Amino acid sequence: MAFPGGRFRVVAVMQKRALGRTGLSVSPIGFGAWGIGGFVPGASYGKTDDAVSKAALRRAFERGIDFVDTAPAYGDGHSEELIGETLAEMPQADADRIVVGTKAGQPRFADPVDFSPEAIKRSAEASLKRLRRTAIDLLQLHNATPELLRERPEILGALDDLRKAGTIRAWGLSMKSPAEAKIGIAEFGAPVVQANYNVIDHRAADCGLFDAAAKAGASVIARTPLAFGFLSGNLSADAVFPEGDHRRQWPKERLALWAKAARDFIGDIASREKQSLAQIALRFCLSRPEVATTIPGMLRPEEADLNVAAGEAGALTQADLDRIARDYKASAFA
Repeated sequence: MAFPGGRFRVVAVMQKRALGRTGLSVSPIGFGAWGIGGFVPGASYGKTDDAVSKAALRRAFERGIDFVDTAPAYGDGHSEELIGETLAEMPQADADRIVVGTKAGQPRFADPVDFSPEAIKRSAEASLKRLRRTAIDLLQLHNATPELLRERPEILGALDDLRKAGTIRAWGLSMKSPAEAKIGIAEFGAPVVQANYNVIDHRAADCGLFDAAAKAGASVIARTPLAFGFLSGNLSADAVFPEGDHRRQWPKERLALWAKAARDFIGDIASREKQSLAQIALRFCLSRPEVATTIPGMLRPEEADLNVAAGEAGALTQADLDRIARDYKASAFA
């Protein structure tokens, strides 16, 4: 089925990266789908327009982005629904090439977590319906703690049961911190982990997460590559965020520090490379071979174009990476 108003066609293909030991491969730039879930008080980026959100998804898929990361908690299921609607409007062969990662354990941000095997199964089945898929490519536990996984080994057993049943193709762990993600690989054998990593958050490197991933043949999905939009260079210390935007709750001192970070850390590189600050920030993440994909949030089609250009440009030079590392270690962010 063609998209309403025009035929779908892929106009670019990025070099793919292996997604750990899952047998899946993905584009180095993925689509972070938290924002398109729309308004959730204190746990969103404010109100969105579904038509614009679907246009952003369509443009991303046309430009060769073939990994999308979502969760039931994003818009209380609405993010998954929009992805499912968009995929259903695509030719089947093109829809089939999109790798969809979603999560289980946190049905809504306002609800208590539930990682029982029964709840994980219910969550996966509900996600399948919203996504309109026959299988979930990657099911990640949504911030399950290492302590919980140690106490209740049946949780990981439930993921393996879903994989054997064909409900999911692979599993991973989306962890609260890079240190927990390292434990996820080293102790629980996760083939894929998701954790924060960006120009002003080097914890993944400092705690040994990347070393653990390389040793185990696992991959990292780099979350928050644009530091909630502040590494785009488009947000000032006086930015006013709409109702429902979680950044509205941040203290002014934090806003001021983060607002100037992009130019301080990578402004010179962006000028030299003639790319945006956001593109350099994405290239920073992709300079780590252990990062299979990074998942900037996208709300508009033009953001997909800019992000794909970053994926095509490749890694930063070692000299640039070394200088960023020195600046980070000397900064308040460290």
